[in-house]
Amino acid sequence: MSDKKEAVVTPDSDVTLREITGDTVRAICNLKVSEPQNSFVAPNAVSIAQAYFSRTAWFRAIYADDTPVGFLMLDKNTEKQEYFLWRLMIDERYQRMGFGYKAMELLIEYVKSLPGATEFLTSCVPGDGSPEGFYNKLGFTRTGEMDGAEVVMRLPLK
Repeated sequence: MSDKKEAVVTPDSDVTLREITGDTVRAICNLKVSEPQNSFVAPNAVSIAQAYFSRTAWFRAIYADDTPVGFLMLDKNTEKQEYFLWRLMIDERYQRMGFGYKAMELLIEYVKSLPGATEFLTSCVPGDGSPEGFYNKLGFTRTGEMDGAEVVMRLPLK
């Protein structure tokens, strides 16, 4: 029996974006969405691997207090001054607690500080269970463009 208590995470927990290290990568890779959401987001291990082979990827773990609860990845192309939310996931145990929204608010503030940032883009698969409504609440709207089977969405920053 372990003396270590599991941290209690509540909707009031402080949300931060943290670099993923050798000590934390396994915990981040073990986070997962619910089975029906698997078609909307890649596993974190795949995202981290893709990031290491992209010169424009910027990625962070999402923490609620000291508990890892999610992952996000930005395609940060400062050369072209284009910024695109590539991945966002919150572990199924921590969804509907406001952590994704708080993490996106932090990310939006970060993107606003980047060179030439006038808009922030993302895309999502439309349909039942799609995160499109979540992005709408943050101020993203459809651009009318498609990226494969995904609708492209824009958030004006200025």
